[in-house]
Amino acid sequence: MSCASVSSVPTERREAKKNPKTAQRDAKRQMQQVGIGTKSQQALKLQHEEKRLEGRKKNREEKQAKAERLFLLKQQKRKEKHRGR
Repeated sequence: MSCASVSSVPTERREAKKNPKTAQRDAKRQMQQVGIGTKSQQALKLQHEEKRLEGRKKNREEKQAKAERLFLLKQQKRKEKHRGR
């Protein structure tokens, strides 16, 4: 028997299986690239995003107004304590 006859047999290579987490990440990336299908869905998504940003802005302004009001109240109390001296 010669070794040359054994090496001439074609071998099939299997593709390495992908890690499930990696496959899931790749699928997520592809879905983000494609985006939402219909124009109406895209319009709803855009409207939702605008409303969310508007709400954030409103909350930020309310928080700043409250902080300012509390600061002024604290200043006023401080002045009243020293009024009699």
